[in-house]
Amino acid sequence: MTTIIDATSGITFEEFLRLEGHYEYINGNAVEMSPISDEHNRVTLFLLRILGDYTESRGCGEVRHDPYVMRRVAAEPGRAPDVMFVGSEHLDRIKPTHLEGPADLVVEVVSPESRVRDRGDKFYEYEQAGVREYWIIDSDRKRAEFYRLGGDGAYEPAQPTADGRYESAVIAGLWIRVGWLWDRPPVLSVLREWGIIA
Repeated sequence: MTTIIDATSGITFEEFLRLEGHYEYINGNAVEMSPISDEHNRVTLFLLRILGDYTESRGCGEVRHDPYVMRRVAAEPGRAPDVMFVGSEHLDRIKPTHLEGPADLVVEVVSPESRVRDRGDKFYEYEQAGVREYWIIDSDRKRAEFYRLGGDGAYEPAQPTADGRYESAVIAGLWIRVGWLWDRPPVLSVLREWGIIA
């Protein structure tokens, strides 16, 4: 039986995990998240499908998505990234209710109300948590930003190639055409281009 907790401030992480609704855990508070747009949903679903199929076919890790929560260590924020990849060597971080430790790759799809948060608070939280690669996808502006954790623990921008292809630093062999994020070709055509299916 689910325990419903009415209070959303001054609660423990364990109490937060029992809340019903769409929240992130920030400074001991459950912060309600806004509903997403249809476009946000389409981009997220596309990424979940192609990244999920790629990682499953290569056996290199697993993909999770919002509202599954990622928390680095106790007393730190519990964020629910739109898409997360956890490499095979870190699958022990996947718990029944949350990810205990950083994902290897986090993707945030920008909504009008989340632009500042995705490029501000979350950027620095993911950097400090040790998320090795961070993608920020703004489909309204047809803009994608890619960051990789440098040797000094700070994010460095990573650029696609001249023909618009971006290669992941943490998912071995994975690349995407940035234009796919707006045009969203059929998933089967992406899998064929990757050589996963004939």
